Amino acid sequence: MTRVAAVQKRTLMVLAVSQIIGGAGIAAGITVGALLAEEVLGSTGLAGLPSALFTGGSAFGAVAVGRMCERWGRRPGLAVGHALASLGSVGVVLSATAELVAPLMFSLLVYGAGTSANLMARYAGADLAPPERRGRAVSAVLLAMTLGAVVGPTLATVTGDLARDWGLPRLTGPFLLASVVYAVAALVLFAGLRPDPLRLAKELADRAPAAPAEASPAASGRTEPRAAGRRVALGTSVLVLNQLVKVAIMTMTPVYMNAHGHGVQATAMVIAVHVGAMFLPSPLTGVLVDRYGQVPTAVASGLTLLVSCLLVALAPADDAFLLGAALVLLALGWNFALVSGTAIVTDAVPLARRASTQGMVDVGISVAGATGALVSGPVVAGAGFPVLAAVGGAVALAIVPLAVLTVRDRPAPAGPRPVPAYSADSAGKSDSS
Repeated sequence: MTRVAAVQKRTLMVLAVSQIIGGAGIAAGITVGALLAEEVLGSTGLAGLPSALFTGGSAFGAVAVGRMCERWGRRPGLAVGHALASLGSVGVVLSATAELVAPLMFSLLVYGAGTSANLMARYAGADLAPPERRGRAVSAVLLAMTLGAVVGPTLATVTGDLARDWGLPRLTGPFLLASVVYAVAALVLFAGLRPDPLRLAKELADRAPAAPAEASPAASGRTEPRAAGRRVALGTSVLVLNQLVKVAIMTMTPVYMNAHGHGVQATAMVIAVHVGAMFLPSPLTGVLVDRYGQVPTAVASGLTLLVSCLLVALAPADDAFLLGAALVLLALGWNFALVSGTAIVTDAVPLARRASTQGMVDVGISVAGATGALVSGPVVAGAGFPVLAAVGGAVALAIVPLAVLTVRDRPAPAGPRPVPAYSADSAGKSDSS
């Protein structure tokens, strides 16, 4: 094993530990965010507001974290982002307890800004990965989130009881958990992500012999701009449309189930299975992307989301099993889109501006999530959950023609090509960052 491969292995291990810990924090916004808003604001139509706020906040967080990563490296950017998520969670608990609406909304924004770093960790896994293994590197980081993300929602009842025993609103329990796990994840990243993968990748690329432009146009930064732009647009479209559909359906599922007599535990179990399916298929998705291509996997994501939305629209309201199955397919389509879209964007952008571009792409993802959350409440209140699902299916289907239109524009992948052996000088520079 070369020294670069050893560093990549260590990077993936540190990211995995942080994602396992921090993954439990995802449960707060997903499982009880809409219910907490419904309780505090007294309106089903505004139940999507928390999701809109923390996904909107994640747009600002994605820009900030992306710029921090590009300037100083992945380690400080990701660590600060996770720390913000912890602070935002504490703010949600305190504001909800005091029934202060404005501070609660602000805390949800801060929480969202921080949680953007949780998802952006996938980019760090790809920094040192060779192009032919980039899909598997991204999927390895996503897979690590599975344990925490699945366990988190199942602790809704336990953490709710704990919050009640401490004199806090029951629905703030998952945010108590989030405040702890995100703080621990921040410490793990800050202490363990050495050498910094993005800074090391840039150093190795600078030290590598210049390659002919025609041999590696993306790596050299001389990718034909129009083709590269189309690839970035495709990857962004896949990620954005996917997030719009997923968040809209997922946000209103707890409200829909609660309105039809399903208890908190049943709802939490459906969300737990959904969140698990968001990340558990990642190794399979990584293989599909690396072996069969990014665009075919993106097409599969659109078709899977369509089937999921049709099942949601047709499933009886009292059938928790079918709703759970539909949300599993929703999560699977999301996973296909996230891994393939991430790989498409990463391959199309040279290292020099990769982190900031990735941050801007995640801004689009966050805005799409906020839009889905904001629209979902009024649509369900006015037309019903099945109508929301039908509209989501139509949006998901748009991924297919977008992918087909750019299937012939496949520039050479960006990122580290043959690089010099990992040296003590490189280690020293990166370790000091």
